Amino acid sequence: MRSPYTKGLIDGIAIGLGYLSVSFGFGVMAVKAGLSILATVGISLTNLTSAGQAAGVTVIAAGGTLIEMLLTQLVINLRYSLMGFTLSQKLDNTFNTPRRMLVSFGITDEIFAVACAQKERLTAKYMYGLITMPVIGWSLGTLLGAAAGAVLPSYISDVLGILLYGMFIAIVVPPAKKNRHILFAVILSIGFSLLIKYVFTFISSGFAVIISAVAASVITALFFPVKEDEV
Repeated sequence: MRSPYTKGLIDGIAIGLGYLSVSFGFGVMAVKAGLSILATVGISLTNLTSAGQAAGVTVIAAGGTLIEMLLTQLVINLRYSLMGFTLSQKLDNTFNTPRRMLVSFGITDEIFAVACAQKERLTAKYMYGLITMPVIGWSLGTLLGAAAGAVLPSYISDVLGILLYGMFIAIVVPPAKKNRHILFAVILSIGFSLLIKYVFTFISSGFAVIISAVAASVITALFFPVKEDEV
């Protein structure tokens, strides 16, 4: 019979392989933005958030302030807190505060989905195993991408750099096709982003991300509130 850690490790292999390919694009993008290979890999080792890291690199490249960085990460990564609250209901009684803090580092959309699908209570060892391969895949892919971005010709690294954006499109398009409310929010955020870029040019890229995301979310929530029976 497999140990909880081994079971988690096996469950996380597919996620790790997916992260390996996606983080390659982040590595290329970060090096192109002026970060060193060491700094790029360090970001992925201490973070596990593709959208947050991409937005963070954008803020760094634009010379943004710490306040911009803080607010950008808060807006983009706030959903992980909600996922953490949900998972906390499935943890067994061996979880103490240090273990909860360690596991919270590895909460991503994919890890959250796999963990929630488990029928039994989640043990610390299972969660450690589930997180291991995604962290390795994300960090290794970043290293390979950063190294490639540093030596490949610019026309090739430019192509590879769109991998991360391709992932975002792949995440957004399917639900937007099924739900017009999501499509409305996506179009709104694009509109706000273009408005800031070409009209309100004094707004930095960091605050542009924050304003676009928050404004689109608030307006969509006002026009299309979620009914209680849909929650």
